Amino acid sequence: MSALPASDPILSCAEARAFEAARFGGDEALEWPAMQRAGRALAAAVLRDFLEIGGLPPAEGRVLVLAGKGHNAGDALLAAGELLKDFPGATVDVLFVFGERALRPLAARAWRELVQRGGERVRVVAEPTDGRLYSLCLDGIFGFQFRPPVEPRVAAVIKRINAASIRFRAAVDLPSAELFRADFTYATGIVKTPVLASANAGRVRYLNLGFFEPTSVAPDALARVLTPALLAPLAALRASQSDKRTYGHVGLLGGSRDFPGAILMAALAALRSGAGLVTAFVPESLAAAFAARAPEVMWVGWPETPAGGLALEGNHLLQGRRARLDALVIGPGLGREAETLALVRDIVATSSVPVVLDADALQADIVGAGLAARVLTPHAGEWVRVAGSVPDRAVVVLKGPVTRIQGGGTGGPVYFSLAGGPVLARGGSGDLLAGLIGGLLAQTPAAPMLAAARGTLWHGLAADALARAHGQTSVMTTQVLDYLGPVLREVSN
Repeated sequence: MSALPASDPILSCAEARAFEAARFGGDEALEWPAMQRAGRALAAAVLRDFLEIGGLPPAEGRVLVLAGKGHNAGDALLAAGELLKDFPGATVDVLFVFGERALRPLAARAWRELVQRGGERVRVVAEPTDGRLYSLCLDGIFGFQFRPPVEPRVAAVIKRINAASIRFRAAVDLPSAELFRADFTYATGIVKTPVLASANAGRVRYLNLGFFEPTSVAPDALARVLTPALLAPLAALRASQSDKRTYGHVGLLGGSRDFPGAILMAALAALRSGAGLVTAFVPESLAAAFAARAPEVMWVGWPETPAGGLALEGNHLLQGRRARLDALVIGPGLGREAETLALVRDIVATSSVPVVLDADALQADIVGAGLAARVLTPHAGEWVRVAGSVPDRAVVVLKGPVTRIQGGGTGGPVYFSLAGGPVLARGGSGDLLAGLIGGLLAQTPAAPMLAAARGTLWHGLAADALARAHGQTSVMTTQVLDYLGPVLREVSN
């Protein structure tokens, strides 16, 4: 199976069991280092994500560990030990759901390490009922080996924890019994398919422990998770003998009197994509103001309909420049006037360069028009509108809490981006994504899947960085753009 680089397989629970059995063979000498890596990665990821709400309190962070019997308990206990090391004022309460004696050997070893490291800062609790406000809860009761039904007693414990006062709830691998309500779920080593459909998983993070490094034998899975290494080529030095034409010319078509800002945001994102040239075709009444806002873009004023949309009579403006373009982005702020949609239908039907279709350009008779490769960027509602009309040559970026990227046909790989979060739940984030993908597509016009996957992951990672720096609430959509560069710096380190 042909797969993008920098993506790892997503496995069913049965496939994950088989893979781990083949990799470790039940040898604790091999499993223990993997558990240690998982504990360190879990602690680091929790601290990183905690920054979205101000971070773990350095002086009085209180941590609750829900420990089951096996590897998930071990991961959580080791992570708690890492937190004690980094936060001298932190304390850890451990609730052994099945009792301390039920711990399997590696989990028991992790518990001994935690006690040795924390001393009096670690205590065992039967129930977290003393009124303590917990900063963090680590759910390590059940992992992917869990088989229902859950004991009523255990279900009652989880229910009480769900109702407790806890600022940040983290599940290891999967939310226990699909009952624990997590803010984040950290897939350790392997992303298992149930976590992507879990109602209680919160945001899913992949902790890459190196299980699928090039020297290992990885399952040939159709579902794959994108990894940050996908962005590494963008962070590398560019060729010294290059100019603006080396990095592609992207054209954008959109905007209207009713929705003027969307095409501006898409153009700003295209500028940040690394494309060498950006041309934007917009209603003529908007061009001058936009040129003052983004002089790096070549703004082309387009004749307007009486309602302020793009008129058919302006088509010659694009046709005269089409030979110089490497990709097109159509849709942000477009509106739904019949004349404008007829114009777009004609442009797509005759395009010889790949096209990104977004927002109101996502109409059934437009997405299937013509023969050029295309990337569609629908949210769930738009997908309902066009799903039956998507051609095989299309790449679909289905936006959501977990964004899914796949070809228009059946049987090919499906890529999942786990980056991003509620900070993107605001107007304009899709316009930024469309412009970013379009700029990348202009640089790799023969690889629309690569441009779509790269743009989606980059956009999500930048949103995560924004949320860590400023929180999820008091930010603006365009601030995501300011974190595209820092994300590349981070990937390159």
